[in-house]
Amino acid sequence: MSSSFGSLFKISTFGESHCPGVGVVVDGVPPRMSLSAADIQQQLDRRRPGGNRLGTERDEADQVQILSGVENGLTLGSPIGLLVKNKDQRPADYGSMSQIPRPSHADYTYRVKYGIHASSGGGRSSARETIGRVAAGAIAEKFLLEKYGIEIVAWVSSVGAHDAAQVDLDKISREQVDANEVRCPDSAAAQKMTAEIVAARSDKDSVGGVVSCVCRNLPAGWGEPAFDRLEARLAQAMLSLPASKGFEIGSGFAGARMRGAAHNDPFVQKGDRLGTLSNYSGGVQGGISNGEPVYFRVAFKPPATIGQEQQTVDYQGNATVLAAKGRHDPCVVPRAVPIVESMAALVLADLALIQKMRS
Repeated sequence: MSSSFGSLFKISTFGESHCPGVGVVVDGVPPRMSLSAADIQQQLDRRRPGGNRLGTERDEADQVQILSGVENGLTLGSPIGLLVKNKDQRPADYGSMSQIPRPSHADYTYRVKYGIHASSGGGRSSARETIGRVAAGAIAEKFLLEKYGIEIVAWVSSVGAHDAAQVDLDKISREQVDANEVRCPDSAAAQKMTAEIVAARSDKDSVGGVVSCVCRNLPAGWGEPAFDRLEARLAQAMLSLPASKGFEIGSGFAGARMRGAAHNDPFVQKGDRLGTLSNYSGGVQGGISNGEPVYFRVAFKPPATIGQEQQTVDYQGNATVLAAKGRHDPCVVPRAVPIVESMAALVLADLALIQKMRS
Protein backbone atom coordinates (compact mmCIF):
# COMPACT_ATOMS: atom_id res chain seq x y z
CA MET A 1 0.00 0.00 0.00
CA SER A 2 1.52 3.32 -1.05
CA SER A 3 1.18 5.95 1.65
CA SER A 4 3.93 8.31 0.47
CA PHE A 5 3.83 11.44 -1.67
CA GLY A 6 6.55 13.67 -3.14
CA SER A 7 10.13 13.14 -4.23
CA LEU A 8 12.43 15.61 -2.40
CA PHE A 9 9.86 17.11 -0.01
CA LYS A 10 8.31 13.74 0.83
CA ILE A 11 5.61 12.66 3.26
CA SER A 12 4.45 9.24 4.50
CA THR A 13 1.17 9.17 6.42
CA PHE A 14 0.05 6.44 8.83
CA GLY A 15 -2.95 5.42 10.91
CA GLU A 16 -6.60 4.48 10.50
CA SER A 17 -9.80 6.28 11.44
CA HIS A 18 -10.36 4.41 14.72
CA CYS A 19 -6.85 3.32 15.75
CA PRO A 20 -4.98 5.00 18.65
CA GLY A 21 -3.55 7.74 16.46
CA VAL A 22 -2.69 9.07 13.01
CA GLY A 23 0.28 11.01 11.75
CA VAL A 24 2.98 11.62 9.20
CA VAL A 25 6.73 11.52 8.64
CA VAL A 26 7.99 14.52 6.65
CA ASP A 27 11.34 14.21 4.93
CA GLY A 28 13.21 16.95 3.04
CA VAL A 29 12.37 19.93 5.23
CA PRO A 30 15.34 22.32 5.05
CA PRO A 31 17.37 22.68 8.26
CA ARG A 32 17.39 25.72 10.56
CA MET A 33 13.79 26.67 9.79
CA SER A 34 11.85 27.82 12.85
CA LEU A 35 9.02 25.41 13.61
CA SER A 36 6.71 24.77 16.55
CA ALA A 37 3.55 22.78 17.16
CA ALA A 38 1.62 26.06 17.03
CA ASP A 39 2.71 26.56 13.40
CA ILE A 40 1.04 23.27 12.53
CA GLN A 41 -1.95 23.43 14.86
CA GLN A 42 -3.64 26.35 13.13
CA GLN A 43 -4.42 24.36 9.99
CA LEU A 44 -5.35 21.27 12.01
CA ASP A 45 -7.86 23.38 13.93
CA ARG A 46 -9.46 24.47 10.64
CA ARG A 47 -9.71 20.83 9.54
CA ARG A 48 -10.77 19.26 12.86
CA PRO A 49 -14.17 17.56 13.27
CA GLY A 50 -16.79 18.81 15.70
CA GLY A 51 -16.05 22.44 14.91
CA ASN A 52 -19.56 23.50 13.83
CA ARG A 53 -23.07 22.29 12.99
CA LEU A 54 -22.21 21.58 9.34
CA GLY A 55 -19.76 18.77 10.08
CA THR A 56 -19.50 15.45 11.84
CA GLU A 57 -20.40 15.21 15.52
CA ARG A 58 -17.15 13.38 16.22
CA ASP A 59 -15.30 15.69 18.59
CA GLU A 60 -11.52 15.53 18.30
CA ALA A 61 -9.05 18.11 19.60
CA ASP A 62 -6.47 16.94 17.03
CA GLN A 63 -3.53 18.25 19.06
CA VAL A 64 -0.30 17.61 17.22
CA GLN A 65 2.90 16.30 18.81
CA ILE A 66 6.29 16.79 17.19
CA LEU A 67 8.19 13.55 17.78
CA SER A 68 11.42 14.21 15.90
CA GLY A 69 13.33 16.48 13.55
CA VAL A 70 12.98 19.68 15.59
CA GLU A 71 15.23 20.90 18.41
CA ASN A 72 15.05 24.19 20.27
CA GLY A 73 12.46 25.43 17.80
CA LEU A 74 14.58 24.76 14.69
CA THR A 75 14.34 22.00 12.10
CA LEU A 76 17.35 19.69 12.00
CA GLY A 77 17.10 18.60 8.37
CA SER A 78 16.20 15.09 9.54
CA PRO A 79 12.75 13.48 9.17
CA ILE A 80 10.03 15.22 11.18
CA GLY A 81 7.61 12.85 12.90
CA LEU A 82 4.15 14.19 13.76
CA LEU A 83 1.44 12.40 15.76
CA VAL A 84 -2.21 13.20 16.51
CA LYS A 85 -3.96 10.85 18.93
CA ASN A 86 -7.51 9.68 18.29
CA LYS A 87 -9.55 10.49 21.38
CA ASP A 88 -13.19 10.07 20.30
CA GLN A 89 -13.01 6.89 18.24
CA ARG A 90 -16.02 4.56 18.52
CA PRO A 91 -15.34 1.34 16.61
CA ALA A 92 -18.44 -0.28 18.14
CA ASP A 93 -20.59 1.95 15.93
CA TYR A 94 -19.56 -0.19 12.97
CA GLY A 95 -20.12 -3.68 14.37
CA SER A 96 -23.41 -4.30 12.57
CA MET A 97 -21.93 -3.11 9.27
CA SER A 98 -18.76 -5.22 9.24
CA GLN A 99 -20.26 -7.85 6.92
CA ILE A 100 -21.85 -5.38 4.51
CA PRO A 101 -19.88 -3.44 1.88
CA ARG A 102 -21.23 0.08 2.32
CA PRO A 103 -22.49 1.69 -0.93
CA SER A 104 -19.86 3.97 -2.56
CA HIS A 105 -17.32 3.21 0.19
CA ALA A 106 -13.98 1.44 -0.22
CA ASP A 107 -14.93 -1.58 1.95
CA TYR A 108 -15.41 -3.92 -1.03
CA THR A 109 -12.43 -2.76 -3.09
CA TYR A 110 -10.05 -2.91 -0.11
CA ARG A 111 -11.20 -6.42 0.74
CA VAL A 112 -10.80 -7.57 -2.88
CA LYS A 113 -7.31 -6.06 -3.10
CA TYR A 114 -5.87 -6.98 0.32
CA GLY A 115 -8.13 -9.77 1.57
CA ILE A 116 -8.83 -7.68 4.68
CA HIS A 117 -9.94 -4.18 5.61
CA ALA A 118 -10.35 -2.13 8.78
CA SER A 119 -13.48 -3.28 10.59
CA SER A 120 -14.45 0.20 11.78
CA GLY A 121 -14.77 3.41 9.83
CA GLY A 122 -13.04 3.70 6.51
CA GLY A 123 -9.59 2.72 7.75
CA ARG A 124 -7.00 4.24 5.44
CA SER A 125 -9.73 5.46 3.08
CA SER A 126 -11.23 7.60 5.84
CA ALA A 127 -10.80 11.37 5.71
CA ARG A 128 -9.12 10.96 9.11
CA GLU A 129 -5.99 10.01 7.14
CA THR A 130 -5.78 13.58 5.85
CA ILE A 131 -4.64 14.80 9.28
CA GLY A 132 -1.11 13.80 8.33
CA ARG A 133 -1.38 15.65 5.02
CA VAL A 134 -2.59 18.83 6.72
CA ALA A 135 0.13 18.68 9.37
CA ALA A 136 2.82 18.19 6.73
CA GLY A 137 1.22 20.81 4.50
CA ALA A 138 1.43 23.39 7.27
CA ILE A 139 5.21 22.90 7.32
CA ALA A 140 5.36 23.16 3.53
CA GLU A 141 3.29 26.37 3.63
CA LYS A 142 5.60 27.95 6.19
CA PHE A 143 8.61 27.09 4.03
CA LEU A 144 6.99 28.49 0.87
CA LEU A 145 5.85 31.71 2.53
CA GLU A 146 9.14 32.47 4.25
CA LYS A 147 11.39 31.48 1.35
CA TYR A 148 9.33 32.64 -1.65
CA GLY A 149 6.42 34.72 -0.34
CA ILE A 150 3.93 32.21 -1.76
CA GLU A 151 0.38 32.45 -0.44
CA ILE A 152 -2.20 29.67 -0.78
CA VAL A 153 -5.91 30.31 -0.20
CA ALA A 154 -8.79 27.90 -0.83
CA TRP A 155 -12.52 28.47 -0.42
CA VAL A 156 -15.87 26.81 -1.02
CA SER A 157 -17.16 27.96 -4.40
CA SER A 158 -20.24 25.74 -4.64
CA VAL A 159 -22.46 23.43 -2.61
CA GLY A 160 -25.05 21.45 -4.51
CA ALA A 161 -26.58 23.80 -7.08
CA HIS A 162 -25.49 26.98 -5.26
CA ASP A 163 -22.47 28.80 -6.73
CA ALA A 164 -20.47 31.65 -5.24
CA ALA A 165 -19.66 34.79 -7.21
CA GLN A 166 -16.20 35.10 -8.74
CA VAL A 167 -13.54 36.31 -6.30
CA ASP A 168 -10.53 38.58 -6.78
CA LEU A 169 -7.67 36.09 -6.93
CA ASP A 170 -5.19 38.78 -5.89
CA LYS A 171 -7.09 39.74 -2.74
CA ILE A 172 -8.98 36.71 -1.41
CA SER A 173 -7.77 35.92 2.13
CA ARG A 174 -8.29 33.17 4.68
CA GLU A 175 -9.90 35.72 6.98
CA GLN A 176 -12.59 36.28 4.34
CA VAL A 177 -12.97 32.55 3.81
CA ASP A 178 -13.34 31.78 7.52
CA ALA A 179 -15.85 34.57 8.12
CA ASN A 180 -18.67 32.00 8.00
CA GLU A 181 -18.96 28.30 8.83
CA VAL A 182 -19.34 27.11 5.24
CA ARG A 183 -16.07 28.88 4.27
CA CYS A 184 -17.51 30.74 1.28
CA PRO A 185 -16.42 34.40 0.87
CA ASP A 186 -19.70 35.27 -0.89
CA SER A 187 -21.99 35.88 2.10
CA ALA A 188 -25.24 35.66 0.11
CA ALA A 189 -24.23 32.35 -1.48
CA ALA A 190 -22.91 31.13 1.89
CA GLN A 191 -26.37 31.43 3.43
CA LYS A 192 -27.87 29.29 0.66
CA MET A 193 -25.06 26.75 0.95
CA THR A 194 -25.51 26.52 4.71
CA ALA A 195 -29.25 25.96 4.32
CA GLU A 196 -28.55 23.22 1.73
CA ILE A 197 -26.20 21.37 4.08
CA VAL A 198 -28.56 21.69 7.06
CA ALA A 199 -31.42 20.38 4.91
CA ALA A 200 -29.34 17.40 3.75
CA ARG A 201 -28.49 16.52 7.35
CA SER A 202 -32.15 16.81 8.35
CA ASP A 203 -33.05 14.43 5.51
CA LYS A 204 -30.37 11.96 6.66
CA ASP A 205 -28.70 12.64 3.33
CA SER A 206 -25.57 14.39 2.03
CA VAL A 207 -24.52 16.92 -0.60
CA GLY A 208 -21.38 17.60 -2.65
CA GLY A 209 -19.57 20.76 -3.70
CA VAL A 210 -16.48 22.41 -5.14
CA VAL A 211 -13.39 23.90 -3.48
CA SER A 212 -11.44 26.52 -5.43
CA CYS A 213 -7.81 27.42 -4.68
CA VAL A 214 -5.31 30.08 -5.69
CA CYS A 215 -1.52 29.99 -5.21
CA ARG A 216 -0.05 33.51 -5.44
CA ASN A 217 3.52 34.77 -5.97
CA LEU A 218 4.69 31.51 -7.51
CA PRO A 219 7.84 32.20 -9.56
CA ALA A 220 7.87 31.39 -13.26
CA GLY A 221 9.74 28.22 -14.16
CA TRP A 222 8.47 25.63 -11.65
CA GLY A 223 7.22 22.28 -12.91
CA GLU A 224 8.47 19.80 -15.48
CA PRO A 225 7.46 19.16 -19.09
CA ALA A 226 5.57 16.02 -20.08
CA PHE A 227 4.77 13.65 -17.21
CA ASP A 228 5.53 15.84 -14.17
CA ARG A 229 3.71 18.94 -15.36
CA LEU A 230 2.73 21.30 -12.55
CA GLU A 231 -0.98 20.85 -13.26
CA ALA A 232 -0.53 17.06 -13.44
CA ARG A 233 1.14 17.03 -10.01
CA LEU A 234 -1.67 19.16 -8.60
CA ALA A 235 -4.28 16.92 -10.19
CA GLN A 236 -2.69 13.82 -8.66
CA ALA A 237 -2.57 15.50 -5.26
CA MET A 238 -6.19 16.63 -5.35
CA LEU A 239 -7.62 13.43 -6.79
CA SER A 240 -5.86 11.47 -4.04
CA LEU A 241 -8.17 13.14 -1.51
CA PRO A 242 -11.13 11.15 -0.16
CA ALA A 243 -14.41 12.02 -1.93
CA SER A 244 -12.70 14.01 -4.71
CA LYS A 245 -14.19 13.39 -8.16
CA GLY A 246 -12.88 16.10 -10.46
CA PHE A 247 -10.05 18.58 -11.06
CA GLU A 248 -9.77 21.51 -13.44
CA ILE A 249 -7.26 24.33 -13.74
CA GLY A 250 -7.67 27.80 -15.24
CA SER A 251 -10.58 27.82 -17.69
CA GLY A 252 -11.00 24.08 -17.15
CA PHE A 253 -13.87 22.40 -18.96
CA ALA A 254 -15.41 25.78 -19.80
CA GLY A 255 -12.35 26.43 -21.98
CA ALA A 256 -13.45 23.62 -24.26
CA ARG A 257 -16.39 25.79 -25.33
CA MET A 258 -14.18 28.75 -26.32
CA ARG A 259 -12.23 29.59 -29.45
CA GLY A 260 -8.49 30.11 -29.39
CA ALA A 261 -8.69 33.84 -30.12
CA ALA A 262 -10.71 34.33 -26.93
CA HIS A 263 -8.87 31.75 -24.82
CA ASN A 264 -5.26 32.73 -25.51
CA ASP A 265 -3.41 34.71 -22.79
CA PRO A 266 -1.59 37.64 -24.48
CA PHE A 267 1.71 38.64 -22.88
CA VAL A 268 2.22 42.11 -21.37
CA GLN A 269 4.99 43.79 -19.38
CA LYS A 270 4.29 43.69 -15.63
CA GLY A 271 6.96 45.63 -13.80
CA ASP A 272 10.25 43.82 -14.29
CA ARG A 273 8.75 40.64 -15.76
CA LEU A 274 6.50 39.41 -18.52
CA GLY A 275 2.98 38.54 -17.48
CA THR A 276 -0.30 37.67 -19.16
CA LEU A 277 -3.30 39.89 -19.74
CA SER A 278 -5.75 37.10 -18.96
CA ASN A 279 -5.22 33.87 -17.03
CA TYR A 280 -7.21 31.17 -18.77
CA SER A 281 -4.09 29.00 -18.46
CA GLY A 282 -4.41 29.06 -14.67
CA GLY A 283 -0.81 30.14 -14.18
CA VAL A 284 0.64 27.13 -16.00
CA GLN A 285 1.80 26.76 -19.61
CA GLY A 286 3.56 23.69 -20.96
CA GLY A 287 3.44 22.21 -17.46
CA ILE A 288 5.56 25.08 -16.07
CA SER A 289 4.46 28.03 -13.94
CA ASN A 290 4.37 31.35 -15.84
CA GLY A 291 4.34 33.72 -12.85
CA GLU A 292 0.58 34.30 -12.78
CA PRO A 293 -1.62 33.00 -9.94
CA VAL A 294 -2.12 29.25 -10.15
CA TYR A 295 -5.87 28.75 -9.95
CA PHE A 296 -7.73 25.42 -9.84
CA ARG A 297 -10.91 23.76 -8.60
CA VAL A 298 -11.64 20.38 -6.99
CA ALA A 299 -15.05 18.67 -7.07
CA PHE A 300 -16.13 16.56 -4.09
CA LYS A 301 -18.98 14.05 -4.19
CA PRO A 302 -21.72 13.84 -1.56
CA PRO A 303 -20.38 11.80 1.40
CA ALA A 304 -21.23 8.13 0.96
CA THR A 305 -22.41 7.53 4.52
CA ILE A 306 -26.02 8.58 4.95
CA GLY A 307 -28.65 7.72 7.55
CA GLN A 308 -31.30 6.63 5.07
CA GLU A 309 -31.99 2.95 4.58
CA GLN A 310 -30.37 1.59 1.40
CA GLN A 311 -31.05 -1.68 -0.40
CA THR A 312 -27.76 -3.56 -0.91
CA VAL A 313 -26.17 -6.98 -0.36
CA ASP A 314 -23.71 -8.43 2.15
CA TYR A 315 -20.37 -10.00 1.20
CA GLN A 316 -22.13 -13.32 0.51
CA GLY A 317 -24.48 -11.64 -1.96
CA ASN A 318 -27.54 -11.85 0.28
CA ALA A 319 -29.99 -8.95 -0.01
CA THR A 320 -30.07 -6.70 3.03
CA VAL A 321 -30.94 -3.19 4.14
CA LEU A 322 -28.26 -0.84 5.44
CA ALA A 323 -28.88 2.25 7.54
CA ALA A 324 -25.38 3.47 8.33
CA LYS A 325 -24.41 4.39 11.87
CA GLY A 326 -21.55 6.56 13.05
CA ARG A 327 -20.82 10.28 12.88
CA HIS A 328 -20.25 11.72 9.45
CA ASP A 329 -20.18 15.01 7.54
CA PRO A 330 -23.30 15.82 5.50
CA CYS A 331 -20.93 17.80 3.23
CA VAL A 332 -17.15 17.60 3.18
CA VAL A 333 -16.24 20.82 1.39
CA PRO A 334 -16.04 23.24 4.36
CA ARG A 335 -13.49 20.98 6.08
CA ALA A 336 -11.77 20.17 2.77
CA VAL A 337 -10.57 23.78 2.41
CA PRO A 338 -7.39 23.40 4.54
CA ILE A 339 -6.79 19.93 3.08
CA VAL A 340 -6.73 21.32 -0.46
CA GLU A 341 -4.40 24.12 0.66
CA SER A 342 -2.09 21.60 2.31
CA MET A 343 -1.85 19.32 -0.72
CA ALA A 344 -1.12 22.32 -2.94
CA ALA A 345 1.64 23.36 -0.54
CA LEU A 346 3.19 19.88 -0.61
CA VAL A 347 3.27 19.88 -4.41
CA LEU A 348 4.84 23.35 -4.57
CA ALA A 349 7.40 22.66 -1.83
CA ASP A 350 8.56 19.58 -3.72
CA LEU A 351 8.81 21.54 -6.98
CA ALA A 352 10.72 24.32 -5.19
CA LEU A 353 13.40 21.88 -4.06
CA ILE A 354 13.55 20.30 -7.53
CA GLN A 355 13.98 23.71 -9.14
CA LYS A 356 16.67 24.63 -6.60
CA MET A 357 18.70 21.63 -7.74
CA ARG A 358 18.91 23.22 -11.20
CA SER A 359 20.46 26.45 -9.97
